[in-house]
Amino acid sequence: MYAFAHRALRPIRLLAVALSLALVSGTGFAASAPAVKGPQVENPMRVLLVGNSYFYYNDSLHNHLRRMVAAADPAAEKALQYKSATIGGASLSHHNIDWLTKPGQIGIKEPFELVILQGHSAAALSEARQESFRKTAVEFNKIITERGGKTALYMTHSYVAPHKQAKPENVGMTDDFLVSVGNEIGALVIPVGLAFDAAYKREPGLKLHNAQDHSHPSLLGTYLAAATTYAAVYGKSPVGNSYDVYGAIDAKTAALLQEVAWETVQSFVKR
Repeated sequence: MYAFAHRALRPIRLLAVALSLALVSGTGFAASAPAVKGPQVENPMRVLLVGNSYFYYNDSLHNHLRRMVAAADPAAEKALQYKSATIGGASLSHHNIDWLTKPGQIGIKEPFELVILQGHSAAALSEARQESFRKTAVEFNKIITERGGKTALYMTHSYVAPHKQAKPENVGMTDDFLVSVGNEIGALVIPVGLAFDAAYKREPGLKLHNAQDHSHPSLLGTYLAAATTYAAVYGKSPVGNSYDVYGAIDAKTAALLQEVAWETVQSFVKR
């Protein structure tokens, strides 16, 4: 009888999965709405990014973000205290957030105002990884909050072909999952994955992914991630920002990526 019931429930479960994907794939349904619609910290100066190689590629996301913030507000540059803690190939649970966020432990005397958490690039793509990320995010958020900080969740970009795990539905699955966790813990979600998707739709010839593995970001991908993070964390438009990686990104491309970042964040919070 149990076996029969299990088989009978399978179509229902599959239908639920299909409906969930439809909600985030633009097939007539509305995507999940983030509960946090804007910055939870006004102009954060002490920021910690916790993640893996998606962060540290191309001279590290935290460096590009810091430079973008400084370019927009030169007077704040000396006050900016950005740190990044990364482990190659890591899941969020591999980090010791208690140690990292303890005042003075990694060179920052005051508590971090904002901690940006990034999970494994496949964190949303299986039930086991989802369970691990959700549990860890809840635990980490408790520690961060107790120390007076706020938590933000970084929505990773998806793999692209010919990566073996590249699938069209990955963007929607990651979006839906990160929003659900963000809403559960009251965290800001930074929609970098949606910005990558939007940029490719707008300009298919862009090279946002590393050409060798089709997983990690290229320099342009990291720049787009920085612009999207800036827009979400500071609630300000990156359009017109003078930071261009010291001339490594041409003006037209920088403007395009800045526009996509701002439009993506605006669309995301207006759901």
